[in-house]
Amino acid sequence: MSKKILVIDDDPGILGVIKARLEACEFEVVTALDGDEGLRMIPQEKPKLIITDVMMPNMDGYSLILEIKRLEEAKDVPVIVLTAKEMMEDLFKLEGVVDYIVKPFESGKLVAAVKKHFPE
Repeated sequence: MSKKILVIDDDPGILGVIKARLEACEFEVVTALDGDEGLRMIPQEKPKLIITDVMMPNMDGYSLILEIKRLEEAKDVPVIVLTAKEMMEDLFKLEGVVDYIVKPFESGKLVAAVKKHFPE
């Protein structure tokens, strides 16, 4: 089974940390710097999980999630949201977000959330 994850965040530093941590756990990680780029990557990369920030230029995380759910090849792909906005959890859960992690986050918590979607 593919263990490919698409991580979308406009902060290259955060992308680098997440990528390194997940690759150390034997996940394949592809990254995008905004929602537009991430959305374009989905058909070719076919991720099994998407992790996205909320506050990004061009297309924010909320709009991205709505667009993902419209894509036939991605509508069932689980999405984990990373954000500094604690108050939006209910809104994201209504859109089918499987996990919601508030920044700053512990990498162990993120890895645990990711592993729930990749049974051994």
